[in-house]
Amino acid sequence: MATEQSMQTPATATGDTRIHNIGYRSYDGPRLGRSYARLSLYSQSLRGSYGLGRSVKSKVLPMLLFVVMCVPAAIMVAVAVATKAKELPLDYTRYAIVMQAVISLYIASQAPQSVSRDLRFKTVPLYFSRPIETADYVRAKFAALASALFILTAAPLLVLYVGALLAKLDFTDQTKGFAQGLVSVALLSLLFAGIGLVIASVTPRRGFGIAAVIAVLTISYGAVSTLQAIADVQSSGDAIAWIGLFSPITLIDGVQSAFLGATSAFPGGIGPSNAEGVVYVLFTLGLITGSYGLLVRRYKKVGL
Repeated sequence: MATEQSMQTPATATGDTRIHNIGYRSYDGPRLGRSYARLSLYSQSLRGSYGLGRSVKSKVLPMLLFVVMCVPAAIMVAVAVATKAKELPLDYTRYAIVMQAVISLYIASQAPQSVSRDLRFKTVPLYFSRPIETADYVRAKFAALASALFILTAAPLLVLYVGALLAKLDFTDQTKGFAQGLVSVALLSLLFAGIGLVIASVTPRRGFGIAAVIAVLTISYGAVSTLQAIADVQSSGDAIAWIGLFSPITLIDGVQSAFLGATSAFPGGIGPSNAEGVVYVLFTLGLITGSYGLLVRRYKKVGL
């Protein structure tokens, strides 16, 4: 144990002044190690994605977007119950596609929040001074943002599912549709989280990161939709599916229309075939793993 030394100075108008030197004390408690550090980083990053543990101002936008995502689902449920409809106005797999603007805004606001402050204040090397490695940091941030996005996109599907059961719609059909919707938004969450983090990790300026993420997601979708519409007008139906590979939201649309029985938002409502859907799946998984690899290489340089 360290000793305590006391130095007393002459009395002043404000009283005696004491200087205490308590020295350094050794730590003999449990060392929780790398897995605990990784879990702590994940939980804190996930909480931060909804402003929990931060200022009130930080909670406003994520909570508002969460409400905006759920309100249309609640309205659909109310209409279905009141009119005794035989099916929901919108399929589970279509909900995220329709609400893509809200999802893009959320990922644009929270991806820079997750990583830009660490870059701006140069705290990344401090993480790596503890028993945590570059891959641990990237996995925790990636998993936290993907989890936050999954909560955002799955919550309205849960509202639809509960409402459908209250409206006494067919249990088997609704359960199948709900499961397909969860698979779709899980894939969407991984893809969007990877893209958002890669873009946000390029700059320590949060404002630049937000603008860059919005630009990439919006411009890519607008360009792909325009080219698909042109191909449809020119009767080049075979090109429509291949053009859809170049936008994150149309990638998800193509995967779920090929394998989850969803109605495609492509011109004419014709999505990719099963063979083309395999390419969509491989392309999506490649983007997810590629984003992870880029982040690891990026933070290896930052941590030096």
